Amino acid sequence: MAQATQDKAINSVTTAFQALQCKECGAEYEPKATHVCELCFGPLEVKYDYDFLRRTVTRETIQAGPHSIWRYRPFLPVTSENPIDVGTGMTPLLQANRLARRLGLKKLYIKNDAVNMPTLSFKDRVVSVALTRARELGFTTVSCASTGNLANSTAAIAAHAGLDCCVFIPSDLEAGKVLGTLIYNPTLMAVHGNYDQVNRLCSEVANTHGWGFVNINLRPYYSEGSKTLGYEVIEQLGWQLPDHIVAPLASGSLFTKIYKGFQEFVKVGLVDEKPVRFSGAQAEGCSPIAQAFSEGRDFISPVKPNTIAKSLAIGNPADGVYAIDIAQKTNGNIESVTDAEIIDAMKLLAETEGIFTETAGGTTIATLKKLVEAGKINPDETTVVYITGNGLKTQEAIQGYIGEPLTIEPKLESFERALERSRTLDRLEWQQVLV
Repeated sequence: MAQATQDKAINSVTTAFQALQCKECGAEYEPKATHVCELCFGPLEVKYDYDFLRRTVTRETIQAGPHSIWRYRPFLPVTSENPIDVGTGMTPLLQANRLARRLGLKKLYIKNDAVNMPTLSFKDRVVSVALTRARELGFTTVSCASTGNLANSTAAIAAHAGLDCCVFIPSDLEAGKVLGTLIYNPTLMAVHGNYDQVNRLCSEVANTHGWGFVNINLRPYYSEGSKTLGYEVIEQLGWQLPDHIVAPLASGSLFTKIYKGFQEFVKVGLVDEKPVRFSGAQAEGCSPIAQAFSEGRDFISPVKPNTIAKSLAIGNPADGVYAIDIAQKTNGNIESVTDAEIIDAMKLLAETEGIFTETAGGTTIATLKKLVEAGKINPDETTVVYITGNGLKTQEAIQGYIGEPLTIEPKLESFERALERSRTLDRLEWQQVLV
């Protein structure tokens, strides 16, 4: 990648996007392909001119924008007037009345990124931003370390943008996620190891090959795409903040960026300020953030993942300490749930709201249920739960835990016998629940 291309991308900045800044020591850097502070090794994130945004952005200018994440382009770290837009974002915010009644809540909403475009997960948001910035910086080959969803998104959006793509995954991922990457014809590397091992390998590749890794050297830009999940909820609630959000935790980045999105809209006057509680969800088989939170620690002890929630299986989460800080200062919680609870929650969401989520969503719904039962969610709160991926990607997780079709002959009497058996089984199940 030519240095002149990076310099051109930096010097052409005309939006509120200004620089990269260390989250720890505050040192500033030019907005190039870099993600770690040279002084203290803290993570870099994007710095904006909020006075400029306050003067130039209104609710009306946002609503006049495209029906995608790019209606929020002034808040995103790109300079292009023509970002990579594949229709990502503006997913439904559904009032989940039936699930709310089952749990004893009054105002429950589901932000459903299980139908996000083009690959049915929230990762389409972060990749759209990262690859737009990659193109601005002159990269022609893009890559990522992924637990599945990110590989799908990177391969798909790179194909749309005409960028070469090589992605890395653990070799034991669900078949749906592997196929959902291969269909876009990237180079796919399945590594014998867990995500943390894959990520370490990718850091070496990024340094030696000079590729644009969306969650390594492009990470400051990539992570900003998650803010749009905060912006959209505010807009869809009629330009109001919720009282409580529950979101899954893998690296912790999504959690922190939803918080940043809420804070930015308050800062520039687009929404009135009010307290919002932030609660996070992890699977017990990979819960380093939840463990640190429950023990009152301000540091993360890495763990070896062992859970069906593979998209959350990051044993050494980069933003874990920041997620803990947000949960603490907003009077929220971070909980973990078992694999069995995850499966039950996937079924519960499907049966009540018609949403088939992957295991990460099951983790989030199971945590919501756990928080309600523990009295940690006020029934009168406006609560928003983030569903981040589609269940078609993790079908293996529920095989053997749901019913099977009733096989019948093409005759009315065969149908009637099967229907009666089905009703008898339903009655028995309800009796067991009541007991």
